[in-house]
Amino acid sequence: MSDLLSVFLHLLLLFKLVAPVTFRHHRYDDLVRTLYKVQNECPSITRVYSIGRSVEGRHLYVLEFSDHPGIHELLEPEVKYVGNMHGNEALGRELMLQLSEFLCEEFRNRNQRIVRLIQDTRIHILPSMNPDGYEVAAAQGPNKPGYLVGRNNANGVDLNRNFPDLNTYIYYNEKYGGPNHHLPLPDNWKSQVEPETRAVIRWMHSFNFVLSANLHGGAVVANYPYDKSFEHRVRGVRRTANTPTPDDKLFQKLAKVYSYAHGWMYQGWNCGDYFPDGITNGASWYSLSKGMQDFNYLHTNCFEITLELSCDKFPPQEELQREWLGNREALIQFLEQVHQGIKGMVHDENYNNLANAVISVSGINHDVTSGDHGDYFRLLLPGTYTVSATAPGFDPETVTVTVGPAEPTLVHFHLKRSIPQVSPVRRAPSRRHGVKAKVQPQAARKKGMEMRQLQRGPA
Repeated sequence: MSDLLSVFLHLLLLFKLVAPVTFRHHRYDDLVRTLYKVQNECPSITRVYSIGRSVEGRHLYVLEFSDHPGIHELLEPEVKYVGNMHGNEALGRELMLQLSEFLCEEFRNRNQRIVRLIQDTRIHILPSMNPDGYEVAAAQGPNKPGYLVGRNNANGVDLNRNFPDLNTYIYYNEKYGGPNHHLPLPDNWKSQVEPETRAVIRWMHSFNFVLSANLHGGAVVANYPYDKSFEHRVRGVRRTANTPTPDDKLFQKLAKVYSYAHGWMYQGWNCGDYFPDGITNGASWYSLSKGMQDFNYLHTNCFEITLELSCDKFPPQEELQREWLGNREALIQFLEQVHQGIKGMVHDENYNNLANAVISVSGINHDVTSGDHGDYFRLLLPGTYTVSATAPGFDPETVTVTVGPAEPTLVHFHLKRSIPQVSPVRRAPSRRHGVKAKVQPQAARKKGMEMRQLQRGPA
């Protein structure tokens, strides 16, 4: 009898381990329990941490997957998924929970593709950026499909219109010269953003993210930067126009990877809209100011796209399994895209790690920097590139590198300290023979007017 009981208990445990995921909507408490359930089932490869709290005090929990949770391993890229930024767009939230359970289960089942992904990648999953808005949307019930109920946070703010607007400055710099990456934040940025936005920006500062996707609903399309159109308003009408980044071809490829791995996104005809290949430049669809994906690209090393995943913003529970099956492969393939291009270490001549060294690719006017540990990651399409590394006080180093279609190419830089140049002593001109600089007031006024026009760009 004891043997039979032992067998029964063993079978019960086995069934529990392989039991199918329950496809249902998760309120905040259920979401937290699910994240800790995954951590308990896969403690060696997961970690739950909070990046801050919402307006109403709910934690913004992140589930991390890594073979060394909590530790940045040199040359291992960091990737993030963000769901439920708009509280009433619930599918991304549920897909993130499904993905979390899937990664845990497949790792335990020794699925070699998933094992390798977790060993080579540090994955961060934020299922809900707007838990307060979700609770409002979920509370209205299935028979009250209010299109905008719960979209904003508890202060009534749309979080995807709440990041500092850096597009104005990059468009100005592209025309007149200036930094093409890591644009600084205004001094008063903290007072301009919501608690959820502030938490996410600090999260971006804490990790050297390389790749990201932001999950939304209301359409079915993969949307890539820029989101804000370079065109201006004309007689009160918002004009939209394709506004590509310097990495436009790469962003198109990232978007197509998701679209063609998705069950039906690639077909283009969805929700009454048509997008060729199931992708779109954000600004050519509609211009959006202060969005998160542009902010990622302009302020950090991270390349982010926005995934619109369902016609119904809050799909009924019976649709969740179909949506999961339609998105599962695409979610995995997108994570795998972080392993392309080049990566490496930046050292000085004594092999000390150099943080914040600038990595430039000839012909692409967007640089990235090395992280706090001296490693860098630069996503690139296959091809041959001229790449340079620079750092203050060091001589630059330039190499030619060929990038293949599979694994990233390792390119390390060793920078030598610059030898100070001694300038010849010049005699200062006498006051009597001083030379005044030529002033061009008309050109200066024109330049200032154009900057102000940019700042009044599309909202």
